[in-house]
Amino acid sequence: MPSTPRRRPTPRQLSEATEKQREVWDAAAPRYDRSMALLERRLFDGGRPWLAQRARGRVLEVAVGTGANLPLYPGDVQLVGVDLSPRMLGLARERAAELGREVELLEGDAAALPLPDASVDTAVCALGLCSIPDPAAALAEMHRVLRPGGSLLLLDHVVSTWPPVRAVQWLVERVTVRVAGEWFTRRQLPLVRAAGFEVVETERLRLGIVERVHARRPAP
Repeated sequence: MPSTPRRRPTPRQLSEATEKQREVWDAAAPRYDRSMALLERRLFDGGRPWLAQRARGRVLEVAVGTGANLPLYPGDVQLVGVDLSPRMLGLARERAAELGREVELLEGDAAALPLPDASVDTAVCALGLCSIPDPAAALAEMHRVLRPGGSLLLLDHVVSTWPPVRAVQWLVERVTVRVAGEWFTRRQLPLVRAAGFEVVETERLRLGIVERVHARRPAP
């Protein structure tokens, strides 16, 4: 009988930055969907369906939040969601129940995912890497849990291609990083390549502020 892959445990103690992020998202959970509604329509329109239509097999969503993507995934995928915030996960469970959709929802840190090696076919992260304290570690974890040939799908706001907008983003960060741990001058694509992924397709929209990435863990 083949051995069962060993599940990597979630650390008992989170870093100070990660613990702060959990507090931020717990506090934001009740109003998150309402506060994001305008940005979802104006800035990220079409991004979530773009992710969902590329998802296949056993799908892990990192920073699943309130479960905004749950209605969009194909009916034949198996869904696993991980989030740092218990309150966000509570809202995601309510949404899954309303949809009649079976989803495994786990509390955990993106930098130490509570899943075995090579256990999912698709890893998704929507609007999460902008505030995860160590995005490189999170991408390394997604690489670890993906099966060879599996897909990485990302949607996020990134540093703009237009210098005046970049300047505004830098100024906004002086407040948002300190208060909420949210970055506006990050770009995930170089970290994706550094983590060992092969980039399949990318799109940059809205003066380069929004980026969609489809990458793949190389097969042997």
